[in-house]
Amino acid sequence: MTKAQTNPLSEDFHTFSLIRFAFPSMAMMLFMGVYTITDTIFAARFIDTNALSAINIVCPVLNLIVGMGTMLAAGGSAVVARKMGSKRAGEARSNFTLIILTGALLGLAVSLIGFVFLEEIIRGLGASELLLPYCRDYLRIQLFFAAGNIMQVLYQNLFVTAGKPGLGLVLSVFAGIANIVFDYIFIVLLQMGIRGASLGTSIGYMIPTLAGTVFFFTGKSDLHFCRPKMDLAVLGKSCSNGASEMVSQLSSAVTTFLFNRSMMGLMKEDGVAAITVIIYSQFLLTTLFIGFSMGTAPVISYNYGSQNEKRLKKVVRICFCFIGAVSLLVFLFSLFAGRHIAGIFSGTNTHVYELAKDGFAIFSFSFLFSGCNIFASALFTALSNGKVSAAISFFRTFGLITVFLLVLPRFLGVAGVWAAIPGAEMGTFVLTGCMVCRYRKH
Repeated sequence: MTKAQTNPLSEDFHTFSLIRFAFPSMAMMLFMGVYTITDTIFAARFIDTNALSAINIVCPVLNLIVGMGTMLAAGGSAVVARKMGSKRAGEARSNFTLIILTGALLGLAVSLIGFVFLEEIIRGLGASELLLPYCRDYLRIQLFFAAGNIMQVLYQNLFVTAGKPGLGLVLSVFAGIANIVFDYIFIVLLQMGIRGASLGTSIGYMIPTLAGTVFFFTGKSDLHFCRPKMDLAVLGKSCSNGASEMVSQLSSAVTTFLFNRSMMGLMKEDGVAAITVIIYSQFLLTTLFIGFSMGTAPVISYNYGSQNEKRLKKVVRICFCFIGAVSLLVFLFSLFAGRHIAGIFSGTNTHVYELAKDGFAIFSFSFLFSGCNIFASALFTALSNGKVSAAISFFRTFGLITVFLLVLPRFLGVAGVWAAIPGAEMGTFVLTGCMVCRYRKH
Protein backbone atom coordinates (compact mmCIF):
# COMPACT_ATOMS: atom_id res chain seq x y z
CA MET A 1 0.00 0.00 0.00
CA THR A 2 1.45 3.38 -0.98
CA LYS A 3 1.78 6.44 1.21
CA ALA A 4 -0.85 8.23 -0.84
CA GLN A 5 -3.31 5.46 0.02
CA THR A 6 -2.45 5.55 3.71
CA ASN A 7 -2.51 9.35 4.03
CA PRO A 8 -5.50 10.22 6.29
CA LEU A 9 -6.34 13.19 4.04
CA SER A 10 -6.99 10.90 1.07
CA GLU A 11 -10.02 9.20 2.68
CA ASP A 12 -13.38 9.37 0.90
CA PHE A 13 -15.12 11.24 3.72
CA HIS A 14 -18.83 11.10 4.49
CA THR A 15 -20.66 13.28 7.02
CA PHE A 16 -19.76 11.44 10.22
CA SER A 17 -16.22 10.51 9.21
CA LEU A 18 -15.49 14.13 8.30
CA ILE A 19 -16.91 15.39 11.61
CA ARG A 20 -14.89 12.70 13.40
CA PHE A 21 -11.73 13.82 11.58
CA ALA A 22 -12.38 17.49 12.41
CA PHE A 23 -13.52 16.81 15.99
CA PRO A 24 -10.01 16.91 17.52
CA SER A 25 -9.48 20.38 16.01
CA MET A 26 -12.87 21.51 17.26
CA ALA A 27 -12.19 20.21 20.75
CA MET A 28 -8.69 21.68 20.63
CA MET A 29 -10.02 25.12 19.78
CA LEU A 30 -12.68 24.81 22.46
CA PHE A 31 -10.03 24.09 25.07
CA MET A 32 -7.91 26.95 23.72
CA GLY A 33 -10.97 29.17 24.12
CA VAL A 34 -11.48 27.97 27.67
CA TYR A 35 -7.95 28.70 28.77
CA THR A 36 -8.00 32.02 26.89
CA ILE A 37 -10.98 33.25 28.89
CA THR A 38 -9.63 31.75 32.12
CA ASP A 39 -7.49 34.86 32.57
CA THR A 40 -10.50 37.12 32.33
CA ILE A 41 -12.59 35.05 34.73
CA PHE A 42 -9.82 34.84 37.33
CA ALA A 43 -9.00 38.52 36.81
CA ALA A 44 -12.60 39.61 37.34
CA ARG A 45 -13.29 37.28 40.26
CA PHE A 46 -10.02 37.36 42.20
CA ILE A 47 -8.50 40.74 41.28
CA ASP A 48 -11.13 43.26 40.13
CA THR A 49 -13.00 44.41 37.03
CA ASN A 50 -10.25 46.94 36.29
CA ALA A 51 -7.95 43.99 35.62
CA LEU A 52 -10.60 42.62 33.25
CA SER A 53 -10.68 45.94 31.42
CA ALA A 54 -6.88 46.08 31.22
CA ILE A 55 -6.66 42.68 29.53
CA ASN A 56 -8.97 43.95 26.79
CA ILE A 57 -7.05 47.21 26.44
CA VAL A 58 -3.84 45.32 25.50
CA CYS A 59 -5.72 42.66 23.51
CA PRO A 60 -4.86 44.30 20.13
CA VAL A 61 -1.18 43.47 20.68
CA LEU A 62 -2.09 39.84 21.33
CA ASN A 63 -4.25 39.88 18.20
CA LEU A 64 -1.19 40.96 16.23
CA ILE A 65 0.93 38.13 17.66
CA VAL A 66 -1.71 35.46 17.06
CA GLY A 67 -2.40 36.95 13.62
CA MET A 68 1.19 36.40 12.53
CA GLY A 69 1.06 32.79 13.66
CA THR A 70 -2.36 32.17 12.11
CA MET A 71 -1.34 33.75 8.82
CA LEU A 72 1.70 31.50 8.49
CA ALA A 73 -0.22 28.48 9.80
CA ALA A 74 -3.28 28.74 7.54
CA GLY A 75 -1.39 29.82 4.43
CA GLY A 76 1.53 27.49 5.06
CA SER A 77 -0.75 24.55 5.80
CA ALA A 78 -2.45 25.00 2.43
CA VAL A 79 0.93 25.09 0.66
CA VAL A 80 2.28 22.05 2.50
CA ALA A 81 -0.93 19.98 2.20
CA ARG A 82 -1.19 20.71 -1.51
CA LYS A 83 2.39 19.53 -2.10
CA MET A 84 1.75 16.41 -0.04
CA GLY A 85 -1.32 15.78 -2.20
CA SER A 86 0.86 16.25 -5.29
CA LYS A 87 3.33 13.65 -3.89
CA ARG A 88 6.16 16.16 -3.31
CA ALA A 89 6.91 15.09 0.27
CA GLY A 90 10.51 16.35 0.42
CA GLU A 91 9.52 19.79 -0.77
CA ALA A 92 6.64 19.83 1.72
CA ARG A 93 9.03 19.10 4.63
CA SER A 94 11.43 21.84 3.58
CA ASN A 95 8.62 24.38 3.30
CA PHE A 96 7.24 23.27 6.66
CA THR A 97 10.59 23.77 8.42
CA LEU A 98 11.10 27.17 6.81
CA ILE A 99 7.64 28.32 7.95
CA ILE A 100 8.28 27.24 11.57
CA LEU A 101 11.65 29.04 11.69
CA THR A 102 10.09 32.18 10.23
CA GLY A 103 7.40 32.12 12.93
CA ALA A 104 9.99 31.87 15.71
CA LEU A 105 11.99 34.81 14.32
CA LEU A 106 8.84 36.93 14.00
CA GLY A 107 8.05 36.26 17.65
CA LEU A 108 11.51 37.38 18.77
CA ALA A 109 11.19 40.57 16.71
CA VAL A 110 7.81 41.37 18.28
CA SER A 111 9.26 40.87 21.77
CA LEU A 112 12.16 43.23 21.12
CA ILE A 113 10.02 45.99 19.62
CA GLY A 114 7.38 45.60 22.32
CA PHE A 115 9.84 45.95 25.20
CA VAL A 116 11.38 49.08 23.71
CA PHE A 117 8.05 50.85 23.13
CA LEU A 118 5.97 49.30 25.93
CA GLU A 119 4.77 52.52 27.55
CA GLU A 120 3.94 54.21 24.24
CA ILE A 121 1.98 51.16 23.04
CA ILE A 122 -0.16 50.98 26.18
CA ARG A 123 -1.00 54.69 26.18
CA GLY A 124 -1.71 54.57 22.47
CA LEU A 125 -4.25 51.81 23.06
CA GLY A 126 -6.25 54.15 25.27
CA ALA A 127 -5.41 52.98 28.77
CA SER A 128 -6.55 55.37 31.49
CA GLU A 129 -4.23 56.24 34.37
CA LEU A 130 -6.21 53.79 36.51
CA LEU A 131 -5.63 50.92 34.06
CA LEU A 132 -2.04 51.76 33.10
CA PRO A 133 -0.21 49.65 35.74
CA TYR A 134 -2.48 46.66 35.09
CA CYS A 135 -1.77 46.86 31.35
CA ARG A 136 1.96 47.19 31.86
CA ASP A 137 2.22 44.12 34.11
CA TYR A 138 0.11 41.93 31.83
CA LEU A 139 1.60 42.90 28.48
CA ARG A 140 5.25 42.71 29.55
CA ILE A 141 4.98 38.97 30.27
CA GLN A 142 2.96 38.29 27.11
CA LEU A 143 5.65 39.94 25.00
CA PHE A 144 8.35 37.79 26.61
CA PHE A 145 6.56 34.65 25.38
CA ALA A 146 5.55 36.01 21.96
CA ALA A 147 7.62 33.45 20.01
CA GLY A 148 6.07 30.60 21.98
CA ASN A 149 2.61 31.98 21.25
CA ILE A 150 3.23 32.10 17.49
CA MET A 151 4.77 28.63 17.39
CA GLN A 152 1.93 27.00 19.31
CA VAL A 153 -0.52 28.43 16.75
CA LEU A 154 1.65 27.05 13.94
CA TYR A 155 1.93 23.59 15.46
CA GLN A 156 -1.78 23.29 16.27
CA ASN A 157 -2.61 23.87 12.59
CA LEU A 158 0.19 21.75 11.18
CA PHE A 159 -0.59 18.75 13.40
CA VAL A 160 -3.73 18.40 11.28
CA THR A 161 -1.73 18.66 8.05
CA ALA A 162 0.58 15.96 9.36
CA GLY A 163 -2.48 13.73 9.88
CA LYS A 164 -2.23 13.95 13.70
CA PRO A 165 -5.23 16.07 14.78
CA GLY A 166 -5.57 14.02 17.98
CA LEU A 167 -2.14 15.15 19.16
CA GLY A 168 -3.18 18.79 18.93
CA LEU A 169 -6.25 17.99 21.01
CA VAL A 170 -4.26 16.26 23.73
CA LEU A 171 -1.77 19.12 23.95
CA SER A 172 -4.58 21.69 24.06
CA VAL A 173 -6.19 19.84 26.95
CA PHE A 174 -2.90 19.83 28.86
CA ALA A 175 -2.33 23.50 28.04
CA GLY A 176 -5.82 24.44 29.20
CA ILE A 177 -5.52 22.50 32.43
CA ALA A 178 -2.08 23.97 33.08
CA ASN A 179 -3.38 27.50 32.52
CA ILE A 180 -6.24 27.00 34.98
CA VAL A 181 -3.97 25.41 37.59
CA PHE A 182 -1.27 28.08 37.31
CA ASP A 183 -3.83 30.88 37.32
CA TYR A 184 -5.14 29.52 40.61
CA ILE A 185 -1.64 29.18 42.03
CA PHE A 186 -0.36 32.57 40.85
CA ILE A 187 -3.51 34.66 41.37
CA VAL A 188 -5.31 33.05 44.31
CA LEU A 189 -2.55 31.40 46.33
CA LEU A 190 0.47 33.60 45.59
CA GLN A 191 -1.55 36.84 45.15
CA MET A 192 0.47 37.87 42.08
CA GLY A 193 -2.46 39.79 40.60
CA ILE A 194 -2.62 40.36 36.88
CA ARG A 195 1.00 39.28 36.45
CA GLY A 196 -0.04 35.83 37.61
CA ALA A 197 -2.84 35.74 35.03
CA SER A 198 -0.41 36.59 32.24
CA LEU A 199 2.20 34.09 33.43
CA GLY A 200 -0.36 31.29 33.67
CA THR A 201 -1.48 31.84 30.09
CA SER A 202 2.09 32.03 28.84
CA ILE A 203 2.98 28.70 30.42
CA GLY A 204 -0.05 27.28 28.61
CA TYR A 205 1.42 28.51 25.30
CA MET A 206 4.68 26.69 25.89
CA ILE A 207 3.22 23.20 26.31
CA PRO A 208 2.17 22.77 22.63
CA THR A 209 5.28 24.67 21.55
CA LEU A 210 7.77 22.41 23.32
CA ALA A 211 5.86 19.19 22.59
CA GLY A 212 5.42 20.12 18.92
CA THR A 213 9.12 20.86 18.53
CA VAL A 214 10.03 17.47 19.99
CA PHE A 215 7.44 15.65 17.86
CA PHE A 216 8.53 17.15 14.56
CA PHE A 217 12.20 16.56 15.38
CA THR A 218 11.64 12.81 15.86
CA GLY A 219 10.52 12.20 12.26
CA LYS A 220 7.64 9.92 13.34
CA SER A 221 5.36 11.32 10.63
CA ASP A 222 5.75 12.09 6.93
CA LEU A 223 5.91 15.76 7.90
CA HIS A 224 8.98 16.56 10.03
CA PHE A 225 11.91 18.94 10.34
CA CYS A 226 14.69 18.84 7.80
CA ARG A 227 17.36 21.19 6.50
CA PRO A 228 15.21 23.92 4.94
CA LYS A 229 15.80 25.56 1.62
CA MET A 230 15.31 29.31 1.64
CA ASP A 231 12.36 29.95 -0.62
CA LEU A 232 10.97 33.47 -0.45
CA ALA A 233 8.25 32.50 -2.92
CA VAL A 234 6.91 29.91 -0.44
CA LEU A 235 6.93 32.44 2.41
CA GLY A 236 5.25 34.99 0.19
CA LYS A 237 2.63 32.46 -0.89
CA SER A 238 2.03 31.39 2.71
CA CYS A 239 1.59 34.99 3.83
CA SER A 240 -0.61 36.00 0.91
CA ASN A 241 -2.67 32.82 1.10
CA GLY A 242 -3.12 33.25 4.85
CA ALA A 243 -3.69 37.00 4.52
CA SER A 244 -7.35 36.64 5.41
CA GLU A 245 -6.44 35.18 8.80
CA MET A 246 -3.98 38.05 9.41
CA VAL A 247 -6.61 40.53 8.24
CA SER A 248 -9.04 38.93 10.68
CA GLN A 249 -6.68 39.34 13.64
CA LEU A 250 -5.58 42.86 12.70
CA SER A 251 -9.19 43.81 12.21
CA SER A 252 -10.00 42.35 15.63
CA ALA A 253 -7.22 44.51 17.06
CA VAL A 254 -8.65 47.67 15.51
CA THR A 255 -12.26 46.88 16.33
CA THR A 256 -11.33 45.95 19.91
CA PHE A 257 -9.69 49.35 20.18
CA LEU A 258 -12.84 51.00 18.79
CA PHE A 259 -15.06 48.99 21.12
CA ASN A 260 -12.92 50.02 24.08
CA ARG A 261 -12.95 53.65 23.03
CA SER A 262 -16.73 53.65 22.56
CA MET A 263 -17.44 52.00 25.88
CA MET A 264 -14.87 54.08 27.74
CA GLY A 265 -16.68 57.16 26.47
CA LEU A 266 -20.15 55.83 27.32
CA MET A 267 -19.63 53.80 30.50
CA LYS A 268 -15.98 54.28 31.56
CA GLU A 269 -14.04 51.26 32.93
CA ASP A 270 -17.23 49.23 33.60
CA GLY A 271 -18.17 49.57 29.94
CA VAL A 272 -14.78 48.23 28.85
CA ALA A 273 -15.18 45.32 31.29
CA ALA A 274 -18.62 44.52 29.85
CA ILE A 275 -17.42 44.53 26.26
CA THR A 276 -14.54 42.28 27.39
CA VAL A 277 -17.10 39.74 28.62
CA ILE A 278 -18.87 39.82 25.25
CA ILE A 279 -15.71 39.63 23.12
CA TYR A 280 -14.20 36.72 25.04
CA SER A 281 -17.54 34.91 25.09
CA GLN A 282 -17.76 35.38 21.34
CA PHE A 283 -14.33 33.83 20.91
CA LEU A 284 -15.27 30.84 23.05
CA LEU A 285 -18.56 30.24 21.20
CA THR A 286 -17.00 30.59 17.73
CA THR A 287 -14.20 28.12 18.51
CA LEU A 288 -16.42 25.31 17.17
CA PHE A 289 -16.58 27.06 13.79
CA ILE A 290 -12.88 27.88 13.79
CA GLY A 291 -11.87 24.38 14.85
CA PHE A 292 -14.09 22.71 12.26
CA SER A 293 -12.68 24.98 9.57
CA MET A 294 -9.12 24.18 10.68
CA GLY A 295 -9.84 20.46 10.73
CA THR A 296 -11.42 20.31 7.28
CA ALA A 297 -9.16 22.79 5.45
CA PRO A 298 -6.30 20.29 4.87
CA VAL A 299 -8.82 17.79 3.46
CA ILE A 300 -10.05 20.44 1.03
CA SER A 301 -6.50 21.44 0.08
CA TYR A 302 -5.48 17.81 -0.41
CA ASN A 303 -8.38 17.03 -2.74
CA TYR A 304 -7.75 20.30 -4.54
CA GLY A 305 -4.10 19.38 -5.01
CA SER A 306 -4.97 15.86 -6.21
CA GLN A 307 -7.67 17.35 -8.52
CA ASN A 308 -10.38 15.10 -7.10
CA GLU A 309 -13.30 17.36 -7.96
CA LYS A 310 -16.03 14.93 -6.90
CA ARG A 311 -14.68 14.48 -3.38
CA LEU A 312 -13.90 18.17 -3.08
CA LYS A 313 -17.48 19.22 -3.77
CA LYS A 314 -18.81 16.49 -1.47
CA VAL A 315 -16.65 17.68 1.43
CA VAL A 316 -17.63 21.32 0.94
CA ARG A 317 -21.33 20.43 0.84
CA ILE A 318 -21.07 18.45 4.09
CA CYS A 319 -19.20 21.34 5.74
CA PHE A 320 -21.83 23.96 4.96
CA CYS A 321 -24.67 21.72 6.18
CA PHE A 322 -22.85 21.03 9.45
CA ILE A 323 -21.98 24.70 9.99
CA GLY A 324 -25.59 25.74 9.42
CA ALA A 325 -26.90 23.30 12.05
CA VAL A 326 -24.29 24.28 14.64
CA SER A 327 -24.92 27.99 14.02
CA LEU A 328 -28.55 27.62 15.05
CA LEU A 329 -27.60 25.75 18.22
CA VAL A 330 -24.94 28.29 19.23
CA PHE A 331 -27.38 31.15 18.64
CA LEU A 332 -30.02 29.59 20.88
CA PHE A 333 -27.47 28.82 23.59
CA SER A 334 -26.10 32.37 23.56
CA LEU A 335 -29.57 33.93 23.56
CA PHE A 336 -30.89 31.96 26.52
CA ALA A 337 -27.69 31.41 28.50
CA GLY A 338 -26.10 34.83 27.98
CA ARG A 339 -26.96 36.12 31.44
CA HIS A 340 -25.42 33.01 33.01
CA ILE A 341 -22.25 33.51 30.98
CA ALA A 342 -22.08 37.13 32.14
CA GLY A 343 -22.51 35.92 35.73
CA ILE A 344 -19.40 33.73 35.42
CA PHE A 345 -17.26 36.80 34.79
CA SER A 346 -18.87 39.20 37.23
CA GLY A 347 -21.21 39.00 40.20
CA THR A 348 -24.91 39.37 39.39
CA ASN A 349 -25.18 42.46 41.57
CA THR A 350 -22.64 44.49 39.58
CA HIS A 351 -23.02 47.14 36.89
CA VAL A 352 -20.73 45.12 34.62
CA TYR A 353 -23.13 42.15 34.81
CA GLU A 354 -26.16 44.25 33.89
CA LEU A 355 -24.38 45.76 30.90
CA ALA A 356 -23.14 42.38 29.63
CA LYS A 357 -26.52 40.69 30.16
CA ASP A 358 -28.28 43.34 28.08
CA GLY A 359 -25.56 43.05 25.44
CA PHE A 360 -26.10 39.31 24.95
CA ALA A 361 -29.78 39.87 24.04
CA ILE A 362 -28.66 41.77 20.93
CA PHE A 363 -25.24 40.27 20.27
CA SER A 364 -26.46 36.64 20.11
CA PHE A 365 -27.93 37.13 16.63
CA SER A 366 -24.41 37.34 15.20
CA PHE A 367 -24.00 33.56 15.62
CA LEU A 368 -26.65 32.87 12.99
CA PHE A 369 -24.22 34.14 10.34
CA SER A 370 -20.68 34.00 11.76
CA GLY A 371 -20.17 30.24 11.28
CA CYS A 372 -20.73 30.31 7.51
CA ASN A 373 -18.56 33.41 7.20
CA ILE A 374 -15.69 31.84 9.15
CA PHE A 375 -15.83 28.60 7.17
CA ALA A 376 -16.11 30.37 3.82
CA SER A 377 -12.96 32.36 4.56
CA ALA A 378 -11.10 29.15 5.48
CA LEU A 379 -12.51 27.42 2.39
CA PHE A 380 -11.09 29.97 -0.02
CA THR A 381 -7.77 29.91 1.83
CA ALA A 382 -7.66 26.12 1.43
CA LEU A 383 -8.37 26.57 -2.29
CA SER A 384 -5.44 29.03 -2.50
CA ASN A 385 -7.79 31.93 -3.25
CA GLY A 386 -6.41 34.32 -0.66
CA LYS A 387 -8.06 37.39 -2.21
CA VAL A 388 -11.64 36.22 -1.71
CA SER A 389 -10.78 34.82 1.71
CA ALA A 390 -9.25 38.14 2.75
CA ALA A 391 -12.28 40.06 1.42
CA ILE A 392 -14.67 37.98 3.53
CA SER A 393 -12.51 38.40 6.63
CA PHE A 394 -12.09 42.11 5.98
CA PHE A 395 -15.80 42.83 5.73
CA ARG A 396 -16.65 40.55 8.65
CA THR A 397 -14.07 41.68 11.15
CA PHE A 398 -13.22 45.23 10.15
CA GLY A 399 -15.00 47.00 7.30
CA LEU A 400 -18.62 46.71 8.37
CA ILE A 401 -17.94 46.65 12.13
CA THR A 402 -15.97 49.88 11.89
CA VAL A 403 -18.79 51.61 10.01
CA PHE A 404 -21.42 50.40 12.48
CA LEU A 405 -19.28 51.31 15.51
CA LEU A 406 -18.76 54.82 14.25
CA VAL A 407 -22.44 55.34 13.36
CA LEU A 408 -24.79 53.28 15.54
CA PRO A 409 -23.68 54.44 19.04
CA ARG A 410 -24.41 58.03 18.04
CA PHE A 411 -28.09 57.15 17.57
CA LEU A 412 -28.59 54.11 19.83
CA GLY A 413 -26.01 54.61 22.58
CA VAL A 414 -24.78 51.37 24.19
CA ALA A 415 -27.30 49.31 22.17
CA GLY A 416 -25.54 50.53 19.04
CA VAL A 417 -22.28 49.07 20.30
CA TRP A 418 -23.90 45.67 20.85
CA ALA A 419 -25.58 45.75 17.41
CA ALA A 420 -22.35 46.40 15.49
CA ILE A 421 -21.18 42.78 15.27
CA PRO A 422 -24.56 41.20 14.32
CA GLY A 423 -24.94 43.85 11.60
CA ALA A 424 -21.44 43.13 10.26
CA GLU A 425 -21.98 39.35 10.26
CA MET A 426 -25.29 39.72 8.42
CA GLY A 427 -23.76 41.95 5.76
CA THR A 428 -20.79 39.61 5.30
CA PHE A 429 -23.14 36.64 5.00
CA VAL A 430 -24.58 38.24 1.86
CA LEU A 431 -21.05 38.63 0.43
CA THR A 432 -20.21 35.02 1.36
CA GLY A 433 -23.26 33.75 -0.51
CA CYS A 434 -22.31 35.73 -3.60
CA MET A 435 -18.72 34.43 -3.58
CA VAL A 436 -19.73 30.80 -3.05
CA CYS A 437 -22.21 31.02 -5.93
CA ARG A 438 -19.67 32.71 -8.18
CA TYR A 439 -16.95 30.11 -7.58
CA ARG A 440 -19.28 27.13 -7.28
CA LYS A 441 -17.95 25.46 -10.45
CA HIS A 442 -14.40 25.61 -9.07
